[in-house]
Amino acid sequence: MAEIKYWVGFNRAPGIGPAKVRALIDHFGDLEQAWYAASSDLREAGLDRRAIENLVKLRQSYDPITDVRKAERSGAHILTWDDPAYPVRLREIPNPPPVLYVKGSLAESDQWALAVIGTRRATAYGKEATRVFASELAANGVTIVSGLARGIDAVAHQAALDAGGRTIAVLGNGIDQLYPPEHRKLAERIIESGALVCDYPPGTRPEAGNFPPRNRIINGLSLGVLIVEAPETSGALITADFAAEQGRDVFAMPGNVFAKSSTGTNKLLRDGAIMALSTQDVLEELNMTMVAQHIEARAIIPPQNETKKSVLDLLSSEPVHIDEIGRQTGLPIDKVSSALAMMELKGMVRQVGGMNYIVAREGRVEYKVD
Repeated sequence: MAEIKYWVGFNRAPGIGPAKVRALIDHFGDLEQAWYAASSDLREAGLDRRAIENLVKLRQSYDPITDVRKAERSGAHILTWDDPAYPVRLREIPNPPPVLYVKGSLAESDQWALAVIGTRRATAYGKEATRVFASELAANGVTIVSGLARGIDAVAHQAALDAGGRTIAVLGNGIDQLYPPEHRKLAERIIESGALVCDYPPGTRPEAGNFPPRNRIINGLSLGVLIVEAPETSGALITADFAAEQGRDVFAMPGNVFAKSSTGTNKLLRDGAIMALSTQDVLEELNMTMVAQHIEARAIIPPQNETKKSVLDLLSSEPVHIDEIGRQTGLPIDKVSSALAMMELKGMVRQVGGMNYIVAREGRVEYKVD
């Protein structure tokens, strides 16, 4: 708890975001040293005058342990960059949140997640389309990520739960707050089969300005984002912008060209979003047609197979030739070839021509080697 409290402390400090937290860790070695550092040392670490003044003022009247206890009393636990349970996909985005408050549980299977979002003023068409897509995706093992808002978000969460799947709600307020209040029962169900997540300190009220920034977390937890229904001014389109910046695929569902509720999604399609006419479109585009089988395959990979781990650790989205893999791992080519063949069957890697291999989207999973 002693170490976590300093992460929590800097999370509340105005003007100190992920980039500055990283700079402090690089300079001081840990956040405890940074928390008690003199202004001159903070300046040397790269903090500007306003950030230093804010931190000094905060330290005089605030003990971070109070936020830790508030989170615990609300039933939440805290994850930081240092925690191995911190979501793998979220860690990949530029400047991921240093602190996450979580109610419920995050699972390894949540690496196969899709954000499903849209307008709060959903039409009957939007609600039914969301229900069909979210339930079918969840039935295929895909975790549904959304924002617990009224309209499309709530339907997406509900449909995933009704299909027996997992869902994650990213909040625009503190983990000890609930908004909107009429979603209390829905939130309780989500905690049982997924998680409520936020990066705002306990006590943070659901103010309008909080919601656009939380969308980067919705995208960061997901392989892509599906926007079901959204007018031209919808906040869901901000999520699409974040998705593009983070290298996530953006899907949009076509709607009535005369309906304002579909203006935003139709324009996304015009501008290059992937058209989603069925759940199969999404599953195939994201290589998630066999999520359940992939999860099962990960579970039965022999833990003693250090060869597969060594090979997979070298792969990324950039093609690597089999000879280079052999050279870097120091393994015989026949063993490398055998390992690659097995992992390709399990959907973990893909050959992209000329004996060059890349890791599949769902292939980057931590091994437990005995």
